[in-house]
Amino acid sequence: MSVLATNLHSGTVYDGGWVVPRGGDHAVRDAATGAAIGRVGLGDAADVENAGRTAADAQPAWAARGFDERAAIMRRAADALETLPRADRIIMQREEGAIAAKIDGELRKSAEELRAAAGLLDRPTGELLPHEHPDVLSMARRIPVGVVGVIAPWNAPLLLAMRAVAPALALGNAVVLKPDPKTAVSGGLVIARAFEEAGLPPGVLHVLPGGPATGEALVASPHTQVISFTGSTAAGRRVGELAGRLLKRAVLELGGNNALIVLEDADLDEAVRAACRGSLLHNGQICMATGRHLVHESIAEAYVERLREYTAALRVGDPTDPGIELGPLISTQQAERVQGIVDDALAGGAELLVGGRHDGPFFTPTLLVGVEPGNAAFDQEIFGPVMAVTTFGSDEEAVTLANRTEYGLAAAVHTADLDRALRLAARLRTGMVHVNGSTIADAPHAPMGGMGQSGNGGRYGGHWNLDEFTAWQWVTARGVARR
Repeated sequence: MSVLATNLHSGTVYDGGWVVPRGGDHAVRDAATGAAIGRVGLGDAADVENAGRTAADAQPAWAARGFDERAAIMRRAADALETLPRADRIIMQREEGAIAAKIDGELRKSAEELRAAAGLLDRPTGELLPHEHPDVLSMARRIPVGVVGVIAPWNAPLLLAMRAVAPALALGNAVVLKPDPKTAVSGGLVIARAFEEAGLPPGVLHVLPGGPATGEALVASPHTQVISFTGSTAAGRRVGELAGRLLKRAVLELGGNNALIVLEDADLDEAVRAACRGSLLHNGQICMATGRHLVHESIAEAYVERLREYTAALRVGDPTDPGIELGPLISTQQAERVQGIVDDALAGGAELLVGGRHDGPFFTPTLLVGVEPGNAAFDQEIFGPVMAVTTFGSDEEAVTLANRTEYGLAAAVHTADLDRALRLAARLRTGMVHVNGSTIADAPHAPMGGMGQSGNGGRYGGHWNLDEFTAWQWVTARGVARR
């Protein structure tokens, strides 16, 4: 499978086939240099209307196919991702500003999502119910919702799109996917090509890159019954508002300001490894990234020194260079946004130990100490390679600090005492907690989602996908109509 074979330079979209959209086209850019490396099509409201109508027409026949046939297509799409040519992986690296390990991991995990979606299809999909008349069959069964609109972000574009696209399709729905135009190849073209190669029938999947107006058209479309959105909390509020007005189900996975708690008996080396992964993986541009390092005051000095040594040695540069550990942020604009938060944090009393400056889209890994509630680095989702350290003196204080945020996505706790960790975890208002691990974790069979301003209770993964992408239908049947 090759992305290059899908007319990367022709400005097309996948809309029942590769076509030129009404919405024009958009340059695919190298995140490190800003150079154009291709052009992709953009969908507008008219394209969304056409895609929704076509998807609604194609969906019943797709749902009527045998579950084993749908599962086989999911598995073939997974195979296509895993065999993506090296040249196409480099395009993804350049577009995302990601090192090779990040792209390889995203492809592998997306393939896992597809195979997990195939595994959903041999699960029970209903229940027999009692009925007051013994001769009446009464049952509740799950049926596809119809057409699912998926709006995916730029930071892990392939994986965060696939975790909705794969189960939605597997369960018999059609899908209209809107990837962010900044990562339209990784989050759009690659997905379209994988399913095209897998033999997905035309019209069941549509891929229309576009901006906020395209996303609003997708939410408002009369053809979409469910909207899956992953992105910022501000944008998620808008999606939820529009969907709610139309009485549509919205599955929202939003931002995070995630805390890693390091108790005094923690293995410091393990805690630092988890902390650096949590804060610096893909430059911290992950919703589950470790934003706040809450460290017991008795070990804070040793913890900070280890972080300083690690971050000072990291190499930042061209992500296609095998010796580079951190590439650029997605854009210079994003780097300037992170710079503003760091500057505000320093003005608010934080102390800078490492980094703190950007050169175009490249941001030096940054270590801040003396960060307290009310400081920008404590209160905001940074979405950059910044580690903010706050100290505490008791478990009670650690819980209070961790919960002192509007977000509630992920957390981690490091300690040698498992019972203590589980007691503490039960008090954290987050959708995911990892003991002696990183705040960043992903598994296709686990319920992924947050609380508070990190989401509206929806969950991706495992059998929880059934709740999001199917509807319950009560059916009664009798052999002969009663008089």
